[in-house]
Amino acid sequence: MQKALAEPFETQLTIKSQAWSLRRNTLRRISPLLTFAFILLMWQLVVSLQLVDIFLVPAPLDVLSKFGDVLESGLLWRHTQATLYATLAGLFVGGTIGITLGYLIARIQILEDLLSPIIVAFQSTPVVAYAPLLVIWFGTGTQSKVVTSALIVFFPILMNTIVGIRNVPQGLHDLMKVSGASQWQTFIKLEIPASLPVLLTGLKTGATLAIIGAVVGEFIAARAGLGLLINIANAQYDTPLVFVVVITLAVIASSIYAVISLVESRLLAWQKRSK
Repeated sequence: MQKALAEPFETQLTIKSQAWSLRRNTLRRISPLLTFAFILLMWQLVVSLQLVDIFLVPAPLDVLSKFGDVLESGLLWRHTQATLYATLAGLFVGGTIGITLGYLIARIQILEDLLSPIIVAFQSTPVVAYAPLLVIWFGTGTQSKVVTSALIVFFPILMNTIVGIRNVPQGLHDLMKVSGASQWQTFIKLEIPASLPVLLTGLKTGATLAIIGAVVGEFIAARAGLGLLINIANAQYDTPLVFVVVITLAVIASSIYAVISLVESRLLAWQKRSK
């Protein structure tokens, strides 16, 4: 009798739990839209109340109008294409070098002793300090922007790689040796899966920094790119165009971050299943 009465109660609890989980997931999906709507509302309120000069902060409709103009003319896409290429190329080059060198440093102690002072000293120098040199060495084309972006990306990915590899438990290394695994098998079956969460975190950090490096290179000297477009807009006192470029940069950075996060969720799905 008690069991018969308990079953409907447990069923109701399960239904309520599923409903709450569904509402929570829905809220998580629409929360970015709610945040965007709130920012847009505050922006329009500031303009409507004339709290700031319209020259400094244009109305959202003015920015939208400018967005349509530069899209129609093809100007925005041409400069976006240049910045996006430099960003992705810089992320790839800096990430590849950072992961490779980070693995070697994590495995070979003497490399850390030899290279750490140079890497730290170089990283502590602001990129804008040596960006003009990169322009002189590599020209005003794409190469200087890719190198600038790669240099900014390199350090966080390097450090995350070192931390990820060194955090692999020594007991697992010993187990692989006892099992007769080769160095390559240890790398593929142990070190990569165990350090993947930290590596992907470094890659996401590098993704947000890669676009900064590309734009810094375009600020110094460039033939095309969103950084150059900002310089043009500043010279013409075209504040709506500056807002258009800034929003475009934010969309690019968010999109790259979202793609890496999606890859991360797919690669680390086994961790969730094992919990």
